[in-house]
Amino acid sequence: MSRLLLRPDDPRRPACLSDLAELGDRYRVPSLWVEGDLPVLPGVAVVGARVAGATGQEAARRIGSDLGRRGVTVVSGFARGVDAGAHRGCLAAGGRTVAVLGCGLDVDYPPEHAALRREIAASGALVSEYEGGDAPVGWRFPQRNRIIAALSRAVIVVEAGAGSGALSTARWAAELGREVLAVPGSILGPANAGSNRLLRDGARPYLDVSDLADIFSECAAPPRLDRRRKAQRAGREGRTAPLQGRDHASRLLALVSAEPVPRELIGRALGLGPSGLAVLLGELELEGHVRSLPGGLVARARW
Repeated sequence: MSRLLLRPDDPRRPACLSDLAELGDRYRVPSLWVEGDLPVLPGVAVVGARVAGATGQEAARRIGSDLGRRGVTVVSGFARGVDAGAHRGCLAAGGRTVAVLGCGLDVDYPPEHAALRREIAASGALVSEYEGGDAPVGWRFPQRNRIIAALSRAVIVVEAGAGSGALSTARWAAELGREVLAVPGSILGPANAGSNRLLRDGARPYLDVSDLADIFSECAAPPRLDRRRKAQRAGREGRTAPLQGRDHASRLLALVSAEPVPRELIGRALGLGPSGLAVLLGELELEGHVRSLPGGLVARARW
């Protein structure tokens, strides 16, 4: 995968990065390494806990998917947990995403994200202000958060404890005049203490993608399909669907109502494994029949 170095005078460099220099010369980004092709920026940053619960990870995936399907670039930090969920949700929906690394591009970190890295490089870009072999030492992650905020028009904090690094990204966003939103979470434990405090202190609540409609007009419209998905759908519609596939779809819709149902119960009732169920749910969700909810739940979209 080719790489390029974008200096301040390079016309290919995202113009929104220049906002950092207005905060002070020490905050500017002298150069930016890019692997892949930069999509349209600014986008929407989706950030949160590295050790996120199932609900937080599913919410991040859903937000990334909703944005990706509408052509809005998802920006995040390539970390475990919420970041990875947002990147993966966007990619699965055919969208484009930018990962801002806290190390050089030659460093495979986190190591378990090797496959995700290849997907992002093919459908977006990985970027870093650090030299190729620079290690992922602790201080570099708060520093890279200013770039995540600068590349975004809005920052959504999904799940963050009181000391979460995601709150650093929210602070940078506020300094840069970006919109800050947070997903409301339970008050019964520490996992959402930081994101809930953002709401208390004036951040906007994020409940669904329409909460970004005043910032991105695409978020007020139904999701679009990218060319690749249109071609896949055209190919499916050009031939007779297998009887078993039609039967599974109709049985699934009979099982699911406005009341959410756990995915595992649906798979058990249909005799489908996780991968087969994921494909079926993905197609029905794209067609607007069902919607995925946090916690591995599924409900009818139209009832």
